[in-house]
Amino acid sequence: MTKRLTEVARKAGVSEATVSRVLNGRGGVSESTRAAVLTALDVLGYERPTKLRGERARLVGLVLPELQNPIFPALAEVVTGSLAQRGFTPALCARTIGGVSEADYVEMLLDHQVSGVIFAGGSYALADAPHDHYRRLTERGLPVVLVNAGVDELGFPRVSTDDAVAVEQAYGHLRSLGHERIGMVLGPEGHVPSRRKLAAVARIAGWADPSEWVERSSFSMEGARVAATKLVDRGVTGVICASDVLALGAIRAVRRLGRSVPGDVSVVGYDDSAFMTCTDPPLTTVRQPIETMGQAAVDLLVTQIEGAGVLHDELLFEPELVVRGSTAPAPGR
Repeated sequence: MTKRLTEVARKAGVSEATVSRVLNGRGGVSESTRAAVLTALDVLGYERPTKLRGERARLVGLVLPELQNPIFPALAEVVTGSLAQRGFTPALCARTIGGVSEADYVEMLLDHQVSGVIFAGGSYALADAPHDHYRRLTERGLPVVLVNAGVDELGFPRVSTDDAVAVEQAYGHLRSLGHERIGMVLGPEGHVPSRRKLAAVARIAGWADPSEWVERSSFSMEGARVAATKLVDRGVTGVICASDVLALGAIRAVRRLGRSVPGDVSVVGYDDSAFMTCTDPPLTTVRQPIETMGQAAVDLLVTQIEGAGVLHDELLFEPELVVRGSTAPAPGR
């Protein structure tokens, strides 16, 4: 017990006596100090006293699919910083292969009485994935915000990059360079943002049967290499990818076929994650406005936490084409 008091006091920046007063429900403690002690208790993994368990901590979960793709650490930096400025303590939960699942993280966050959860790149973006853990959050009345497109029936507020505008910019750029045989490397069939990207390009390109121009992949360089190889073998000279990681895999595929980027094949990514200026060649990509979106996600969540209502609409943010060295005029132009 003494060790717990010492750790919580150090974490909250108060005396052990103050921690004791909070845990025993005594007066003489300001509301802000009381909240700091309870948050410290939650962050350190200690159970609250029974009489305090019904109260939510000023703790907010941020659940990400991975940290290897640089776009997710960039989002985490924005969200955690914005939450801290609002007086909330962020709890970062990153899934790993064979590790803790998204559903398991939801259970942990509920056990810690979090005030709300922000999800990015989760199962909600896959139409054929299980979504029961999201419904648990709805049943508990917990504020939730999703970053980027997901299935409609969950009913959570969403903050998304406009996928249609993103691929329209990429496709228009390649067409302006004279490319006529343009293919796409997208995520799995049930991936909602990839569906939106495909629908937009199919519309503007007039594809009756997109199968000739589209290959699907997991969001890995290895998967993208296989997918892009098939497209290049079919004569594609321009490739639009659903992420920067996929684009790097596509560049690797072109080179393993003995061809060059952008001399033989132009490649466009999506995200503009860190270090894309340092790749060889520097990657032409469509930039997601991560800072603006991350701050908007926090604003939406805090509005719900404070009881000011829930905006169920999806907020769409404009992406930006960033032209670098992985695109060039089509061969023969």
